[in-house]
Amino acid sequence: MEKKTRRTISTTGTIQFANLKVTEPAEYAAGATAIKKTIAHLNKETGLFKSLVTLSAMNQKEGFDCPGCAWPDPETPSKLGEYCENGAKAIAEETSPERADAAFFERHSVEELSRWSDFEIGKSGRLTEPMLLRSDSVHYKPITWSNAFKLIAEELRKLNSPDEAVFYTSGRSSNEAAFLYGLFVRAFGTNNMPDCSNMCHESSGVGLSETLGIGKGSVTLDDLHEAEVVMVIGQNPGTNHPRMLSALERCKKNGGKIITVNPLEEAGLVRFKNPQKIDGIIGTGTVLTDIFLQVKINQDVALLKLLIKRLLEKERNGFAVFDQDFIQNKTAGYEALLDDLDSHTDEGLLALSGVASEKVDEAVELLATKNRIIICWAMGLTQHKNGVDNIKECVNLLLLKGSIGKKGAGTCPVRGHSNVQGDRSVGIMHHVSKPLNNALKKVFDFDAPEKEGLDTVHCIKAMYEGKAKVFIALGGNFVSAASDTNYTAKALQNCDLTVAISTKLNRGHLITGKTALILPTLGRTELDGINGKRRFVTVENSMGKVHQSSGGRVPISASLKSEPSIVGEMANAYFKGKHNVNWLSLGEDYDLIRSKISEVYEGYENYSKRSKGSGFYLPNNAREADFSKLPNGRAQFSVCKLAEHSPEADEFVLMTIRSHDQFNTTIYDMNDRYRGIYGERRIVFMNPDDMRVKGIKNQQVMDLVSNYHGVVRRAEKFKVIPYNIPSGNLAAYFPETNVLVPIDEFARKSNTPVSKSIIVKVIPHR
Repeated sequence: MEKKTRRTISTTGTIQFANLKVTEPAEYAAGATAIKKTIAHLNKETGLFKSLVTLSAMNQKEGFDCPGCAWPDPETPSKLGEYCENGAKAIAEETSPERADAAFFERHSVEELSRWSDFEIGKSGRLTEPMLLRSDSVHYKPITWSNAFKLIAEELRKLNSPDEAVFYTSGRSSNEAAFLYGLFVRAFGTNNMPDCSNMCHESSGVGLSETLGIGKGSVTLDDLHEAEVVMVIGQNPGTNHPRMLSALERCKKNGGKIITVNPLEEAGLVRFKNPQKIDGIIGTGTVLTDIFLQVKINQDVALLKLLIKRLLEKERNGFAVFDQDFIQNKTAGYEALLDDLDSHTDEGLLALSGVASEKVDEAVELLATKNRIIICWAMGLTQHKNGVDNIKECVNLLLLKGSIGKKGAGTCPVRGHSNVQGDRSVGIMHHVSKPLNNALKKVFDFDAPEKEGLDTVHCIKAMYEGKAKVFIALGGNFVSAASDTNYTAKALQNCDLTVAISTKLNRGHLITGKTALILPTLGRTELDGINGKRRFVTVENSMGKVHQSSGGRVPISASLKSEPSIVGEMANAYFKGKHNVNWLSLGEDYDLIRSKISEVYEGYENYSKRSKGSGFYLPNNAREADFSKLPNGRAQFSVCKLAEHSPEADEFVLMTIRSHDQFNTTIYDMNDRYRGIYGERRIVFMNPDDMRVKGIKNQQVMDLVSNYHGVVRRAEKFKVIPYNIPSGNLAAYFPETNVLVPIDEFARKSNTPVSKSIIVKVIPHR
């Protein structure tokens, strides 16, 4: 009988405080400091010259797309470099000379590695060859590609139902890989395709689809330049999308105004020193925010209702504030919206928002006379119980002003990962689409499943309950990205097999099923070729433009395969070459994949040719103010509920945030210089008055505790730092605080975890 080994795995790593240093928060973003920090980081990680050569091709028309955020490239990319500080750090990670190879795994067991911090794990280097962790071992060992595919196929065939398998997708994968992956999953027989959108912008997709008929934003980069007002809500672009600051700077130079709505005043929205301009190096830079509305966590609906209510008062007093022609001809639900506004008092909404009345009036005066308005947002709006309503209330304001379907106006959800939007566009979703199923039948001659699949939180529950037994991830660090860390870890450990298609080591490779595979893949910077022919992939940016990406670096290992090749060979192994789809041909020929995408989806005609150069925009009905597919052919106003938070006297509302030296779950360093934090991540930011009332000292070590439905969750050892944050609110870094997010608390309709509004107590650590 095979010996079983119970692995002792840590979900957090060993907690030990580094040398914390705290300074005043930064007064601006980027500038000479960003250049200095970038150069130092590149020199330390991969060598400055090699890094700069690679970076010169990033986000250029004939180069590769940044593996970081999905911010769009300008029509004419900067010759000085079309990248930001964090984009450079992402490339340093990908081109690191360090190797997590067979010798590395022979030296370090998964138990030992799990005790490392996320920062230390990430610095282990690139994965170089397929690795297998057997059920009776604590060490990964090499396995051939053919045997790895055979093992996956055997485990999939053992399942009693295709729905016992889960196929996750990260936003890093290309359109080609994602399409082929989704094709395989549907051919296999399930719609269990959770993806990172489920955990971040699913609320945006639902809210926008129900109101405007498309789950994407409506603006282009040029629209941001021409806007009269840009509202940035629940977002920190200085850290998460730094190149967005250049677009906001240009908006300001063109006479536009910026309203920032956020619980924290972020340096990137205070002042921007463009590192590609003289005044950004030696000058004062550009003041970005004109009006800062410091809203309490998740009281955005209350604030937006208040803004609209005061605008409505002006409208009723005879001022032409709303676009009545647009409202009458293009929308539905206006009267119901007005009735709802009349049911709320100014005083009640103001108290909930936490914003000073005079600041609200400033914003109202600005919005009243403008109609080229863009609202940008990120997960500060989406990751709440009422995340969908947060988005719909933004749409309400835009519809009232007629700010949809015109130049310089519209919706702008800013997506986090570089191709998360593209993955969804080419079929990565757990929902059933009859038009898609019909198209797959026509093009590939098989019947796709008609049963709704499971999203991220429900896949985790299925694995936890033993109803799903195989987990395959096309990229990502699932265990760190998902909510309820310990619950998610147990769910993965219940699986018979977990498979990770990855470039670098992360905690998701250490918290695994009974048997685990690591399949190493090419990075964005690396040359993807077969039979002497160079291949390129495509991605879709945050504003719906599709373009090519082609790396040029020699791959870090000759054993790496591309993601489409891995998916094609995995599918071929499962079907044993007996299926209507020629999986191997598709995995090798990306032009063939693109031709099939163009047959299945509208808008991809002449795909390969049009993706070169600047690329092409996909159809967007909201951009054209075409609402013909919505009820009565009209955009929909929404009656949105206020947030329902009822913390006790000893409780706070906590939001998770990211540091400046971080992208998603990847930790580049232990600092957050924009907020004045150095050398430590186990930090909780608290209002100084709240600290005095609670008797909490500066840097006192505390535990954060949540209690939902009688289940107590604890995040241990956090140092409390006084900070400019609304009373009753807290902020702490992700993923360290994901352990507090309950698996059963998620947004209505979108099922996005409530990572930005967790009710917690702050208790002294003992």
